[in-house]
Amino acid sequence: MGTAKIQGEIWGKRARDWAEVQEGVAIPLYEAVLGKTAIGEGISVLDIGCGSGIFCEMAAKRGAQVSGIDAAESLLAIAQERVRDGDFRTGEMEVLPYADQTFDVVTGFSSFQFAASPVNALREASRVSRTGTVVIAVFGKREENESDAYIAALGSLLPPPPPGAPGPYALSADGALEALATEAGMIPGIVETVDCPWEYPDEKTALRGLLSTGPAIRAIQHTGEEVVRDVVLNVIAPFKTDSGGYRLKNNFRYMIAKV
Repeated sequence: MGTAKIQGEIWGKRARDWAEVQEGVAIPLYEAVLGKTAIGEGISVLDIGCGSGIFCEMAAKRGAQVSGIDAAESLLAIAQERVRDGDFRTGEMEVLPYADQTFDVVTGFSSFQFAASPVNALREASRVSRTGTVVIAVFGKREENESDAYIAALGSLLPPPPPGAPGPYALSADGALEALATEAGMIPGIVETVDCPWEYPDEKTALRGLLSTGPAIRAIQHTGEEVVRDVVLNVIAPFKTDSGGYRLKNNFRYMIAKV
């Protein structure tokens, strides 16, 4: 079974919860990228790792022609609901099923760091970009994100990953995005940081979102849902608000690379 197939089954397990709760935490990032790239009427956009299509929907509302590729068929089905005339496909980010210079802008939100070879994935993104414009967005630094407690807790429930395995912070260190773009033969741009807090109005919603992620699904498969649920509730307890909801401070970093 290929990497995309395996990841697709994991991330698509609770697709509706991801689509309705967790994917939306990145909306401030999407808004920032839309503003920086002048995506609008007549612009063709490919989102690599598009998930349930929130960014694609936002781009389409600006008049863009949107396409998306992802490993999870169930998430792509929701993306198609959101953008009826969008072109959504399953596939591998390192072997994109598109001709050279097909799109005006190519984006990858929290996707390139999970590639077996981020350099190859970025080269593929550059290949299909007509203007040579590729947006790379990743998690911010571990020490700046309160969600790291959640990520670390899930990791403690799983077998240790092999050396060099991709992960959420693989491209988060200072200089990592610039080095990736340079190695891929691109010109790195300025790295920007966008605050994207994880906010939930109540415990039920928080669990829907936090149990829908790939790492959570893997932990559930390994130890059982009750164990993972209890661990997650314990981790987020310090972030409970006076209103009974939860708020974890987080940020993303993004860079616009060009050929």
